[in-house]
Amino acid sequence: MAAALSPDLPPEVLSKLIVVDMSPARGPISDEFKTYLKAMKEIEHKRVKSRKEADDVLQAYEPDVSVRQFLLTNLDRAPTGATPHQKFRIPLDILDKGIDGIGDFPYEPDHRKWEGKTLFVKGSKSKYINRRNIPIAKEYFPNMEMITLEAGHWVHAEQPVEFVNRVSEFILQP
Repeated sequence: MAAALSPDLPPEVLSKLIVVDMSPARGPISDEFKTYLKAMKEIEHKRVKSRKEADDVLQAYEPDVSVRQFLLTNLDRAPTGATPHQKFRIPLDILDKGIDGIGDFPYEPDHRKWEGKTLFVKGSKSKYINRRNIPIAKEYFPNMEMITLEAGHWVHAEQPVEFVNRVSEFILQP
């Protein structure tokens, strides 16, 4: 979203925008994400050797198996001789340092606007797109449409077929 709103973005670079279960609003990052980061750091600290061991650690932080499986997709499954334990592909130390800033948004709606076609995909069980921030999204993206899929925040992981179908339809629209 921030890239689409950037005054430095050449107009021919972006023809459509797809936003998945997030809004262009400022706010603190949810505690659940900090908890996930803590769990992932513990997994690395314990130097687990299998996804099963990693999942065992994660269960103490997250009861939902589908969320755990999604988080573990970032776990490097193939330990090497130099690193016999499993490690996350994403740099947890960098994420940890910047997590409080993830809820920031660099623009005010009355200062920036992107007129291109925009699709917002909302998870029905998620709070990230809600009645308070939908009007703000419309200010930034006046040509937006929104669809809601039966899912939580990780819409693409929970409803992969419907997600791909709906996004593909949007992309193929003239």
